[in-house]
Amino acid sequence: MFNNKKVIVVMPAYRAALTLERTYREIPLDLVDDVILVDDASPDNTVEVARQLGIRHVIRHDKNKGYGGNQKTCYAKALELGGDIVVMVHPDYQYTPLLVPAMVSIIGNDLYPVVFASRILGKGALKGGMPMYKYIANRFLTFSQNLLMNQKLSEYHTGYRAFSGEVLRSLDFTDNSDDFIFDNEMIAQIFYKGYEIGEVTCPTKYFDEASSINFRRSSIYGLGVLRTSVLYMFTKLGLMHWKVLK
Repeated sequence: MFNNKKVIVVMPAYRAALTLERTYREIPLDLVDDVILVDDASPDNTVEVARQLGIRHVIRHDKNKGYGGNQKTCYAKALELGGDIVVMVHPDYQYTPLLVPAMVSIIGNDLYPVVFASRILGKGALKGGMPMYKYIANRFLTFSQNLLMNQKLSEYHTGYRAFSGEVLRSLDFTDNSDDFIFDNEMIAQIFYKGYEIGEVTCPTKYFDEASSINFRRSSIYGLGVLRTSVLYMFTKLGLMHWKVLK
């Protein structure tokens, strides 16, 4: 608990058997009330490792639903359990859970309702081994999104995020894509509702076991990001209505 608010960590997992224990051991369980792991039909033994670690809520998809589909299950379960602050931590150990207390305190003290851990603030991304082409794409897309959405985030593409329960309950995230673009559609919904997003600096690690999409999928994702930003802008200008924004 933090300021009498229930804290839940959700972990969208796929092929995380080799990195899950390292990630889980860094979660501050004296602060976190519940941990939810959703396994997206992994071909490895992620579920078995999760149960051996004693993770209380382990859900396994019978069929792969995609990264966005996995998050939908994570957030739905967190809200079902009465989460007041929900932090998404990837179990691939690319982001350290040691930042959870800082992110929780920002939301728990009503400073911001949403907090992103940014790899771009400071020099965490390149220092941690982010490939140069991904870094350049990240900077280009973020610049374009800030321009199109009239915002000023340092990064839109981090997978390390924390939300107040109020924000999650106000978003119809079930309408979003089941693929990677889910994250950016969710950001569009957050800004459209008038919520602000705070950021903290986050170190990151790139290594063989850490999950990462290939160049082809990264390109598709980038085009989807730009499409999302344009649809958001047109909707804000009253030129159209995008169904994701309600």
